Amino acid sequence: MKKNGKAGGPLQHVTVLDMSRVLAGPWCTQTLADFGATVIKVEHPSRNDVTRQWGPPYLPDDTGGNSNESAYYLATNRSKHGIAVDFATPEGQAFLKDLATKADVLVENFLPGTLARYGLGYEELKRANPKLVYCSITGFGQTGPLSKQPGYDYMIQAASGLMSITGVPDGEGGQPMRVGIPVADLFTGMAATQAILAALLARDTPGHPQHGKGQWLDLCLFDVQITMLANQLMTTLLSGKSPGRIGNRHPSIVPYQCFDTADTPIIIAVGTDEQYQDLCGIMEMPDMAEDPRFISNPDRVQHRNLLEGLLQQRFLARPSTHWLNACSKCGIPAAPILDIRQAIEHPQSMAHNLFHPIMHPLGMEIKLPRNPIRFSDTPVTDPVAPPMLGQHNKLYGLPPFKHAKKPVG
Repeated sequence: MKKNGKAGGPLQHVTVLDMSRVLAGPWCTQTLADFGATVIKVEHPSRNDVTRQWGPPYLPDDTGGNSNESAYYLATNRSKHGIAVDFATPEGQAFLKDLATKADVLVENFLPGTLARYGLGYEELKRANPKLVYCSITGFGQTGPLSKQPGYDYMIQAASGLMSITGVPDGEGGQPMRVGIPVADLFTGMAATQAILAALLARDTPGHPQHGKGQWLDLCLFDVQITMLANQLMTTLLSGKSPGRIGNRHPSIVPYQCFDTADTPIIIAVGTDEQYQDLCGIMEMPDMAEDPRFISNPDRVQHRNLLEGLLQQRFLARPSTHWLNACSKCGIPAAPILDIRQAIEHPQSMAHNLFHPIMHPLGMEIKLPRNPIRFSDTPVTDPVAPPMLGQHNKLYGLPPFKHAKKPVG
């Protein structure tokens, strides 16, 4: 398979049986599909992926009503094959077990032990296919007091400590806030992708102790989100104290925050002492460049309230474009605060060709984001429309799936 004279995707030889729903698992398998893997998404014929109903908006069906294709579902399932199978039936179990014997990877995100009750757990499938990489994604893992509890992103953001550091402080009228996208799910999907690629590399590398053998990968949203707290997690481990919420300010770098200007707010992200000196230059504040309270970043953190007040007063004197242009000329990291539509339409997005138009089976042209990773010789595939429920049944020897006229009210 060639594309523009180059080889196909790096995973074009890999088959993935995707028995996951919602976001973390589908995000992982969507990435594998972007990399060229054949991904077979399995949905129950009636209790299908719940994200199909997470709307509006939806694509319209042929009657002008809502289809079963929500924006949420479309965001996480591009470039997959879709089949509708009930694994609670003996026929469904036999069919999926047969598929698993031919697959390289299986991804699932049911509660621990669920698939094992239907003969589709790791131990049974391992006997049928010793090379299978079996990836389980759960809210809280296979063990521990919460292992039987379902986990959704919002509750994981709360339980992991993320919300305790997100938002403005109580004293400023704030409350703990979730991040505007489901980062716990997305981080876990990315971690699962990494784990699968590592397991495939071990399996397929001659001389590796795991050569020729798959393994079971156990990931959970709770663990991943805690470890992704990064510097804030290490701060707590070192100090024994939780850092709390400071809004748009950075706990360890100053000035690294939002400032109001004469018209719209902007972000200034001064990461080095040299950048601070340059900032003082464009703001025509030479005294602050030499003030011992602000010379180094630790000094600026110690005296942040005073420094932030002085900078804020100066930023208000000119409009945002003035400051952004001045920062750009000096190499000071700064940016306007765009909404999502503005970011999509930004010349930088256009230059990188981030969005690809496709024709959906329902007859509507839509744009899908491309995978942002660029390979020099094994390019990611152009996105293909996420499958409709049971769209590829016939391809896999299943009876054609008949859709209800209006699956979503």
